[in-house]
Amino acid sequence: MSAGGDEIQQEFAEAQERWRQASLAHRMAPPDGGFSVRLRELADAARAEAVVCRKADGAGFEWPPHRSAGQQPYELQSGTARRGPEGLWQRFDAAVAELNRAGAGTNLLEVAGAHELLADVAGELAAEIERQELASGVLGAGRRQRRSA
Repeated sequence: MSAGGDEIQQEFAEAQERWRQASLAHRMAPPDGGFSVRLRELADAARAEAVVCRKADGAGFEWPPHRSAGQQPYELQSGTARRGPEGLWQRFDAAVAELNRAGAGTNLLEVAGAHELLADVAGELAAEIERQELASGVLGAGRRQRRSA
């Protein structure tokens, strides 16, 4: 394997760790105004996964198939008083199902596409929930989340 392959494996490991940390933040989350911030980080982590999956595919890697890691963290599960528009949550649930489906195969481009889908809808949810948090005072204006340029 080339030095480029080693670099991709390192990037992949870093993206996987970022994804793990973003998911863990939802599992351990208190019911607070940081929900939109956690969703934004989940979206960013999913986008990083998509980027490295596309890069790895170009270098000849394939996705190691696996089953879903289990249920989503409680605050992301359907039926748990999730804040935000129900239509966006339905799209989120469909994106999670697509990621689970793609992750059971070996096609890195399908996994990348599923991560991008999840990143898009999680980002939309984060923005909508942030608006709600700011309007209700749950998230103070001084704590407004920062977005990447």
